[in-house]
Amino acid sequence: MSAQVTKVVTSGQFALDGGSWDVDNNVWIVGDDSEVVVVDAPHDAEAIAAAVDGRTVRAIVLTHGHNDHLNASVQLRDLTGAPIWFPSADAMLWEAEHGTDVRPDHDLTDGTTFEVAGSTLRAVATPGHSPGSTCLYSEDLGVLFSGDTLFNGGPGATGRSYSSFDTIVASIRDHLLTLPEDTVVHTGHGDDTLIGDEAPHLQEWIDRGH
Repeated sequence: MSAQVTKVVTSGQFALDGGSWDVDNNVWIVGDDSEVVVVDAPHDAEAIAAAVDGRTVRAIVLTHGHNDHLNASVQLRDLTGAPIWFPSADAMLWEAEHGTDVRPDHDLTDGTTFEVAGSTLRAVATPGHSPGSTCLYSEDLGVLFSGDTLFNGGPGATGRSYSSFDTIVASIRDHLLTLPEDTVVHTGHGDDTLIGDEAPHLQEWIDRGH
């Protein structure tokens, strides 16, 4: 069985800069009947573990440091025994949620690769939404896990602390829109899209400024 992609949606709150908002998050599980990689771990570790359903979790990969992508990661690690991979540039956001006594296991850096069920996932550093924001690309599966960097309709939000619109635009332009047009983009929230559907709108995003 080749690697398959499944989605679990969990619900909770995103909190930053003194505010909080209700959100639904996409959790992506990539693998086969025996092993998986989990992309992001928000809100409900038990629901994610139930979807894993006893399979070996090779890695819990966190796309960035906002609490609504990692607040269940430590509990999920406890439930599955899997290591947490996390971009160190977002350490201040990790510490805001988990403190300094509990740490990720490995630093997620540009070019880090994960092998699961005969497929390869490669980390692509895409700062802007946060300093450490990172996507995962699988050439053989034809998919991109974009976290909150690229959505159906444009870039992720850059109006809060540690974010930069110019930086996220450069990340998307230089590292994501160069992927094959038929690449399926599995986002951190909301619906999927295609690289080919988003690429023609780059100048529109720049003009509107978000």
